[in-house]
Amino acid sequence: MKTATALLTALTLSLSVAPVFAAELSARQIMEKVDNREDGDNRVSQMQMVMIDKNGDTRVRKMKTFDKDLITDKGEEDRRRIMFFLAPADVKDTGFLTYDFDAYDKDDDQWLYLPALKKTKRIASTDKSGSFMGSDFNYSDMTRKNLDAYDFKILKEAKVRGNMTWVIEALPKSQQEIDETGYKKSVLFVRQDNFVAVRAVHWTDTGDKLKYLDVTGLELIDDVWTTTAMSMTTKKNKNTIHKTELTFSRVRYNQDLADSLFTLRRLEKGL
Repeated sequence: MKTATALLTALTLSLSVAPVFAAELSARQIMEKVDNREDGDNRVSQMQMVMIDKNGDTRVRKMKTFDKDLITDKGEEDRRRIMFFLAPADVKDTGFLTYDFDAYDKDDDQWLYLPALKKTKRIASTDKSGSFMGSDFNYSDMTRKNLDAYDFKILKEAKVRGNMTWVIEALPKSQQEIDETGYKKSVLFVRQDNFVAVRAVHWTDTGDKLKYLDVTGLELIDDVWTTTAMSMTTKKNKNTIHKTELTFSRVRYNQDLADSLFTLRRLEKGL
């Protein structure tokens, strides 16, 4: 399962295909198509993060992101992402690096560089359920999920912004998966025409909170369905606690990105 949350990843989407009726595909088959859809390669984009607290006060952060796919000797498609914070001053030069491995038996690697401390912190598996830079997104939202770690079930069909979707329940099979993602249950809304997850509801493992993901902007860029706007809202007892809005601009694919860009050395060097 891939979040329409991997900034981030969150975040690059598939070629459009003809609609498929739910009776023709199982929930697992649908999620495999979500996971395997075309999402472009060598991507560069600008990103803005707006964080809104329960009082309506906002914080704005601006970043630049780079993404690259790497094919391994085994034919697996690993992904690299590096993100540099540009503003405001208190987070400027902070960097975030992700190695998202295709092999599900290999743990993804994530590092956060903190310029004020001149220190790079590796995000441990036990910390990936934590908030990413104070936002409503978890570190776990930045990488693909292991489909084998979930049981999937089609609940119904529903329209989202005029497009028919499958509503699919995803239940983790183990406590370990719950601990690493921070979610004990998810319901995903997958568009039937392009296998894009355009909405989701996550039940958090602690705090009895619900997190609502909504893809509010979706464009076809270089034949790739691409998220241009999305939000994650955290609620408790129907009350909004916090919200994070992401917008993406200047999205370009097929750029000349060297492997050396996606290294700890470059993370600490910055742009």
